[in-house]
Amino acid sequence: MKQTLVVADRIVCGFAADGVPEILEDAAILIEAGKIALVGEARSLQRDYPEARVVGGRGRVAIPGLINAHHHVGLTPFQLGARDQPLELWFPERLVMRDVDPRLDTLFSAFEMVASGVTTVQHLHSRAPGDADAVLNRAEAIIGSYTEIGMRASYSFALRDQNRMIYDADEVFVASLPAALRGPAAAYLSNFALPLEAQIDVFHALRARWAETDLIGIQIAPSNLHWLSDAALEGAARMAEDTGAPVHMHLLETPYQAEYARRRTGGSALAFIDRFGLVGPQLTIGHGVWMSGEDIELLSDRGGCLCHNCSSNLRLKSGTVNLNAFLARGVRVALGIDEAGINDDRDMLQEMRLALTLHRPAGHDAPCPRAADILRMATEHGAVTTPFAGRIGRLSPGMAADIVLLDWETVTGPWQDPAIPLIDVLIRRAKAGAVETVIIGGETVYYQGSFMRVDRQAVQGEIARALGRPDSEVEASLRRLASDLMEPVRDFYRDWL
Repeated sequence: MKQTLVVADRIVCGFAADGVPEILEDAAILIEAGKIALVGEARSLQRDYPEARVVGGRGRVAIPGLINAHHHVGLTPFQLGARDQPLELWFPERLVMRDVDPRLDTLFSAFEMVASGVTTVQHLHSRAPGDADAVLNRAEAIIGSYTEIGMRASYSFALRDQNRMIYDADEVFVASLPAALRGPAAAYLSNFALPLEAQIDVFHALRARWAETDLIGIQIAPSNLHWLSDAALEGAARMAEDTGAPVHMHLLETPYQAEYARRRTGGSALAFIDRFGLVGPQLTIGHGVWMSGEDIELLSDRGGCLCHNCSSNLRLKSGTVNLNAFLARGVRVALGIDEAGINDDRDMLQEMRLALTLHRPAGHDAPCPRAADILRMATEHGAVTTPFAGRIGRLSPGMAADIVLLDWETVTGPWQDPAIPLIDVLIRRAKAGAVETVIIGGETVYYQGSFMRVDRQAVQGEIARALGRPDSEVEASLRRLASDLMEPVRDFYRDWL
């Protein structure tokens, strides 16, 4: 059997139940058949397995592969012309975004993620026009791109059956528009009108297609309360009950969504979806910025998770989640980069640093996250939100060999006081340039700036050529429609807050 030894000065294996990091010194990891067989003293393992291929060595630190628990697209909306806006205004703004080949698009962001140490991504596919065959074909292209680069991915097609532009029915929105805009707006919205049952069929078809694969999982993504009828909420709950698949749902991202929930349900969005049986250990809430103390208590009591999307909340003026309240209640919190990070990329090391820094309220004794809390969010707790729970997020025997090796001299040079704990240094100082090796399922997919399976420069060249042409007639008309719809959408929300 082919064996690999990953050798490092220090190995961050994971975390104890109380959140204390478990770190081994002068250690090694034995990989067999894509999994971790042993973790122990480097000298002993090298002696016992002299034929094993050796990766790493002195000056290296090994950590579990990072998990981006909330991701949507490849090229960022900003790259494609959509400026940062408050979320509700961002929906019409996004009409300017040009369509990109799904393989090229997916690979673009996969390159960025892997290069910053991400080995697993939760891909929430929410922009898929056309009939069921078109959606399935695009889904297969996205999933196939992750398998091409060698990345672990959980894919979900976002369920939605109403309110595609504003927090009211499509026909109400179209009827409110000037006569000249009604036809173009209705035509655009009709592209995203796949019936609910067909959307559920997409989930089952993909789940059957990828059931036996190690690196791909399929989960459920009811998109958000305002996008889902009661029938859709019932359908999502039934899917989860029938299959055991985890559920990832955007909720309470903005104050307007909290107000929508009040108008529709008379209370909390989380309490409302709890009536359908959706709130439980299988549920991850994406964003949750406007969850109340009662909401946090309910999520904690039910064993649900939160995915914190720090950069996105800042860029779209959604607010700042009360991360410390979630941590105090023992809620397992994952970390996601969403559509793009604060630097308009997918750098998980940067995202961890931002999350650590943002949630430090004034006051000498005010609670704030520790560096270890942040790394746990991006590893162990991120794992819980995916179909790979119990298989990723730690470096221990039996787990998948998803490992990131950091060149510690690049992290700390020319000097770092050794009294500062390793995890603190990692979160505060590590940048993507320090990521030397990325191993996923036992295979080295990235080494010293190069991808082993896919030519990054060639893919970026294809993207540049594809988007370097002038707008098509359809693209030009959508740019005009985006501009024309901005004020009607803004007007709809004028008296909401």
